[in-house]
Amino acid sequence: MNMTEKPYPCLWFNQNAKEAAEYYCSVFPESKILEENPMVVIFEINGMKTMGLNGGPHFKFNESVSLVINCDSQEEIDYYWNTLTSNGGSESQCGWLKDKFGFSWQIVPNNLGKLLSSGKNDAMEKLMAMKKIIIADLL
Repeated sequence: MNMTEKPYPCLWFNQNAKEAAEYYCSVFPESKILEENPMVVIFEINGMKTMGLNGGPHFKFNESVSLVINCDSQEEIDYYWNTLTSNGGSESQCGWLKDKFGFSWQIVPNNLGKLLSSGKNDAMEKLMAMKKIIIADLL
């Protein structure tokens, strides 16, 4: 066993792992497919190695696992939000969404903790009422 190899996630897809890998690589810069065979696709999203498994319909994604995208600006939040909810994705709340494959993402500003602890009493209440996070509304 290679002790320097980092653990990486395996995402279970219903026979569309390559489609998902290609989609994620189109959404995130610096991403690529590393290898593939009929059972799995190994891809990298901004340096994070991920395996997509063509596992079949037995298991579905749920909100207990999500990936977080920390964003530097509202423009970046808008890009990831709009891209990942398009073509069958769905909005949730507090910056959470599901993409067209049913996988959950959290699209949040890098400074969310600071925004919530800035002394504005209703910032958390406003966040809880949001779907996509609007930074200006938390200031």
